[in-house]
Formats: sequence, structure tokens, C-alpha cells
Amino acid sequence: MERIYMDHAATSPMHPEVIEKTVPYMSGIFGNPSSIHSFGRESRQTLDEARNQVAQSIAAKEHEILFTSGGTEADNTAIIGYALANREKGNHIITTVVEHHAVLHTCEYLETQGFNVTYLPVDDKGQVSVSQVANALTDETILVTIMFGNNEVGTIQPIEEIANLLKDHQAVFHTDAVQAYGIIPINVDELGIDMMSVSAHKINGPKGTGFLFIRQGLKLKPQLHGGEQERKRRAGTENVAGAVGLSKAVWIAQSTIEERRNKYIGFREAFVSMLEDSGISYHINGKPEESLPHILNLSFPGTNVESMLVNLDLAGIAVSSGSACTAGSIEPSHVLVAMFGKESEKTQNSIRYSFGLGNTLEQVVKAAEETIRIVKRLTKQ
Repeated sequence: MERIYMDHAATSPMHPEVIEKTVPYMSGIFGNPSSIHSFGRESRQTLDEARNQVAQSIAAKEHEILFTSGGTEADNTAIIGYALANREKGNHIITTVVEHHAVLHTCEYLETQGFNVTYLPVDDKGQVSVSQVANALTDETILVTIMFGNNEVGTIQPIEEIANLLKDHQAVFHTDAVQAYGIIPINVDELGIDMMSVSAHKINGPKGTGFLFIRQGLKLKPQLHGGEQERKRRAGTENVAGAVGLSKAVWIAQSTIEERRNKYIGFREAFVSMLEDSGISYHINGKPEESLPHILNLSFPGTNVESMLVNLDLAGIAVSSGSACTAGSIEPSHVLVAMFGKESEKTQNSIRYSFGLGNTLEQVVKAAEETIRIVKRLTKQ
């Protein structure tokens, strides 16, 4: 039986070219970038080249890129680091109820440290409005953190409009772009983004590495203490192999972005077309016209998520019920609850399909066929 992986929003396989590029930096090229001898200088040059590649991908400057261990650390560094370093300006933070837990739990931590956090609601498509942000702003607001595209339903937030709103306000704008980066072109200057979090393993890079864009001039309090690496912003010997893998994944993602975007839109359309022709009942969660192309979240009335996941897995199809970071939890998705309310059956019967490297139209057809078969059997029962 062919196994079909359609959970790329949880993690993605490393691209073969990324693996090939990374291996030498786990063996022969191993110097500490802080060392002044030839081994160290070799690693330092490699790290600088990787930083330049990453910076160019978002039209940023090299020194505005901070390498991290992934999206969670990038979110924590941005939110906690900025809040603590700028407390004299105010103690109010704005976010949304549909953020990744790396943002939500970080904001909850800051509440224990005396900060006030406003958690904005979203509509039934998972989107926040600019007017909501405007109404929540106060003279004490120092940070607005709103994700670029949702990891569960794919809805894209009005990033540029929110950034424009903040132009004449002291608050800086951070966005968790872990799901959006690499599938949507992002120019931080054109969009007005001040800080942005990215993770390598979502774009076919290695796990355990990512980056945070920090606009020049912003002051953050370091969250790790030790050496003076990363311009004194993150202590610890740099993960050169991870940075190399990330930079290669970035290069591949940027050079294939339109091709992949069109491919995934085609996958979504093919999948939904088959559901439509089958006659089964389904609902697309999110805002298809303003959505990440690789994420398709579907509600199937009359089913339950546990049965769907088990049956799809038995059929060789790997999908998800939402955020991978809450996998195994019997609690409904906080994103779906925010969109539809606690009592909605959609919180109990929704499945996320997410496309990526290695998926083919034939696999999409197979996944749709198995989904239709399973839904018909479960609803008949």
C-alpha cells in the first residue's frame, strides 16, 4: 500500500538538495564560527552567506536576520524580547485568538509579568478586521503580533493594512509567518513588517532551525545569556549546518514559489471537485479566496475527527485534525472554536489536508477517493 503524506503544514520532508548541501557541515566543515583559525573562518563565511540568502528572500538587511532554533524560539524572542526591552513605553500587547500556541502561550506568560494582552476575535472565516485592531489600540500598546496565514485553516490576515494602521503609532508589528513564508512572496519593507518569524522545517529544510527578522533599530532583550553570538542577541554557538540547510531550502522555495503555488491550487480544486461530484456533505473551513494554497481544511457532517483520522491512516493517508503541536489532544481546535463556537459540530469533524514536496495529482485523487469512501461509510453507520 502506498503511503501518502498530506500533513506538510505539520512538518515537511527535507529536500534532497538540502540534505546534500547540509551533510558536509556535519563532517568536514565543523569549525566554530567564533574561532579565528581557518576552520572557524570557513564556518563564519558560510554562516554569513546563509544569512545573506535569507535576508535577500524578504528584502531585508543581513544584520536584521537572527538565526534561531525554529519558529517557537523566534516568536518567543520577538514577543518577550521586545516587551521586556520596551516596557517603559507601555505594557499593552494585541494579538488574536487564532494564533499558534507559540504566540498565545508567550502572551499568556507576559500577562503573569504584568502586561495586558488583548486577544482579538475572528469571523467565521478565521480573519481579524483592521478596525478591530484600530479599536484595540491604546497609548500603552507597544506590540501587535498577528500571524500571516493560519496553520490550521490557511486564512491569510490583512497584514499590509494592519501595518499601515500602525505607521503613526508607537506599536511595532510582529507576524508569525511560519506557514506563509516560502509559499507567498514577502517583502518586509513593502508590507511594513517590523519582526517576522520563520521555521525551516515547514519549507523542506532541517528541523531545529529558523530565523527572526528584526527591523534595524528595534531593541530586544536577549532570552539566552552566554556568549556574544548573533550580535549579542542570542548566545550560543551558531548552528552552521542548520543555517546552511535553511538557506538552501530558502533558495529552492523562492525559485519555485509560483510553480508550487499553482500546483497546490490545482490540488485543492481537484480535491474539492471530486467531493462535489460524489454528493457527500462537506464544508470548506476558512476563506478560500484569501488562503494559503497548500492548506485545505474540511468539515464532514455526520463524522467525527478520531474515526476519520484512524480510517484515513489505515488507508495510508496521513492528514491532521489541526495543529501538530496539539496532536493527541482531545480538546477541539482553538482555531475552529474561535471561528464557529464551542458547540459547533465543525470543531469535532474537521480534517486538515496540507500539500507539499512529493505530492502528485494522482495522490490527491487517491486521497479524495478514500475520503469519500470513508465519509459515506461513517455517515451510513
